[in-house]
Amino acid sequence: MAPPAAIPACLLRAWQEHEGELRGWLIRQLRDTDRAQDALQEVFLKAMMQGSRFCAIAQPRAWLFEVARHHLIDLSRKHRDLLPLPDSLSQAEPELAVVDQLTNCLPRVLTELSAEDRLILTCCDIDGMTQLEFARCQGLSLPAVKSRLKRARLRLKEQLTRSCAVKLDSQGQVCCYTPRVPPAQQDETV
Repeated sequence: MAPPAAIPACLLRAWQEHEGELRGWLIRQLRDTDRAQDALQEVFLKAMMQGSRFCAIAQPRAWLFEVARHHLIDLSRKHRDLLPLPDSLSQAEPELAVVDQLTNCLPRVLTELSAEDRLILTCCDIDGMTQLEFARCQGLSLPAVKSRLKRARLRLKEQLTRSCAVKLDSQGQVCCYTPRVPPAQQDETV
């Protein structure tokens, strides 16, 4: 806190005139004398931070109350009371987006791709191997891996579209598809 000599006389005068009224208002708003005193100190600190600019304020009382009101708003945002939800309240599981549901078709469609496409897609896109790691493991250059992965992704997209009857909406987003079970499960159901 600055020494009293650094506090502009206009601020001291405004504070002496309005401190009591401001304290009473804060106590009524907060319904807690200690919290109101803390808020009052915050308002005074903000006024002090104005320094000599406080003297240019045309209506110091209105300014002090506005700062106090904003401080209360900030307090209410920080200390919002949350009510516990009852255990009996059911919560619906969020539905997966259609494009995410396509992962059900993925095992079947992967078996329909070449072994080379299946390997690069599985390693890089499913298992999370970096393209550089894949290039080193396979003895390929990084540009070659990037090119092969791009082509494999294109073929996967085409196969998904054909095999799962994927349809796109007007924005080019997946809107629907026909699920297909993997061959192993088909044999069990027949």
